[in-house]
Amino acid sequence: MSRLPLQFGCGRHSLAGTLDTAPGTSGLLIVSGGNELRSGAFSGQANLAAEIARRGFPVFRYDRRGIGESEGENRGFRNSEKDIRSALEAFRAISPQINRVVAFGNCDAASALMLSGGAGADGLVLSNPWTVEDEDGGDTAPPPEAIRARYLEKLKNPSEVARLLKGGVDLGKLVRGIGQSIRPGAQATGLAEEMREGLSGYGGHVRILLAGSDRTAQLFDANWDKQDSRVFRCQGAGHSYVEPHAREWLREQLLVALRA
Repeated sequence: MSRLPLQFGCGRHSLAGTLDTAPGTSGLLIVSGGNELRSGAFSGQANLAAEIARRGFPVFRYDRRGIGESEGENRGFRNSEKDIRSALEAFRAISPQINRVVAFGNCDAASALMLSGGAGADGLVLSNPWTVEDEDGGDTAPPPEAIRARYLEKLKNPSEVARLLKGGVDLGKLVRGIGQSIRPGAQATGLAEEMREGLSGYGGHVRILLAGSDRTAQLFDANWDKQDSRVFRCQGAGHSYVEPHAREWLREQLLVALRA
């Protein structure tokens, strides 16, 4: 196994990519979200790529247009389908043994894959899909469903009940939380409906991963089909799966998709 930096074309622009080589015939394409470099936060995506490659699957990462070492203008996730398709083409060209590519995206990278109907990938792993209309953040407060679940969990814990009875709980904060929990449920945004429609015609293997402690995941979950068997949840995980148990869980979910 080795790590190869490379350049590939996307229209008239040159994009930067990195290949972690491996002999497997299924490969993983990591689609970066937001303004994130292909290495990921604290080199998280680079480390993940190395771990997956050690298990026999080649991994390709790239900077989309206008990010990191790639040329062009960053036009946001809604306009990144061309970048994804160009990266897929480059991945298949440099790793001719692969006959199947699974694309993995977190946050708005997952949204981009859904909007584009998979963008040509053979399988999808969609993590914490971004459904907020405002790309700069907007209101990402937890939905009422998530707040209610959190309070119900606390009431099941004898130590939390004891804290409440002993006055160890901020009653003002508690009242505000209860007020938020009885608001109407979150309403699906236009973006969420576009993502649902984009994914509806996709025929490949799909896994939707939701980090239990992530607000982006909670907002998505509030408006998604609760009976969807493609959804898998990791309790106690944050948005980037930095917790040890969450990192292991994410890796295993990707390996399942690559072996499907």
